[in-house]
Amino acid sequence: MSHIPENPGPGSQPGTTRIVAGETGKPKRKRTLEIALVAGLVLLIGAGAAVASSLSRSPETAPAAAAADAGPATELRLGYFGNITHAPALVGVNKGFIAKDLGATKLSTQVFNAGPAAIEALNAGAIDATYIGPNPAINSYVKSNGQSISIIAGAAAGGAQLVVKPGINSAADLKGKTLASPQLGGTQDVALRAWLGKQGFKTSTDGSGDVSINPTENAQTLKLFQDGKLDGAWLPEPWASRLVLQAGAKVLVDEKDLWEKGEFVTTVLIVNKTFAAEHPATVQALLRGHVESVDWLNAAPAAEKATVLNDGLKAAAGKALPADVIDRSLKNIVFTTDPLAGTYRKLLQDGVDAGTTKQADINGIFDLTALNSVLSESAAGKKISAEGLGKD
Repeated sequence: MSHIPENPGPGSQPGTTRIVAGETGKPKRKRTLEIALVAGLVLLIGAGAAVASSLSRSPETAPAAAAADAGPATELRLGYFGNITHAPALVGVNKGFIAKDLGATKLSTQVFNAGPAAIEALNAGAIDATYIGPNPAINSYVKSNGQSISIIAGAAAGGAQLVVKPGINSAADLKGKTLASPQLGGTQDVALRAWLGKQGFKTSTDGSGDVSINPTENAQTLKLFQDGKLDGAWLPEPWASRLVLQAGAKVLVDEKDLWEKGEFVTTVLIVNKTFAAEHPATVQALLRGHVESVDWLNAAPAAEKATVLNDGLKAAAGKALPADVIDRSLKNIVFTTDPLAGTYRKLLQDGVDAGTTKQADINGIFDLTALNSVLSESAAGKKISAEGLGKD
């Protein structure tokens, strides 16, 4: 039996209680219904809070949704840059290799200036896959606790240099100078900051320090250097070659000299993990077109290669390049489907030293299974290793 306080009525003493109807009475049924309604409301509020919490998380921190194979995608949205280091994308798109291998899946493309912007688009769901430098890929993987992206292939190695004014002859000459990189947290930005740190210079992501670093779009970097407003820049090709050949810069550091055997990765192909889980056949088709593009780049005559790349650059960046710029750029780059997984622990540490990422476990960042499946279709196909950092 339940008791509730009641205002004293005639003949009642203050503070007394009134006995409510017993276990089988009608008021009890009403009370049960009230309790059930309250419980249901609490559950609903709890569920709503959980949904709101999950929606409030950014795509980089939210875990990848469990996804089942939904068959080929109706569309693949692919990102890349208007750089020679992204030649497999320029060739794959403009010669039609990727569209051909995608079959009924529509190919849409978007051009970026540097990696962090491409990562932002991929994590926001604006694109599904992108060609990109390794450091933004690592940073996204770390920030998302391994949920955002997978590196599925290499694209290019080499092709990045620190180019400076002719009067700068050593690292010591850089003190108090202003340098550029394509974008804060991008692969060349990390390389520059890490190298300066090893020379004893302090830098900051806000541009202060012993050497000022101004992340700047590549086309603007060329103009600012020509106008005398920059002392140098760490750039990918063709921009390093453009500053040398068109603006009188000289090479202070060729990044290949900083790596064992001179091998360092410049461009990889990554995919959104959820998209890959939902559309594995589309990812494999993309990789088939990518492998075709890399093979073509390694076999085509120089003149034909330059023509196709210029067509791709005109489509991506609106302007073709002089023959000498393309020629110098290509001499500095190796096109390969191997992402050089053995270099990623150093790349991560460089990002930590540069202050653009944090120390983390990157085991699982690679999924090379689809790539190795495509490569196995060729008689000369060689399995590519993830070097203990994922599936191969």
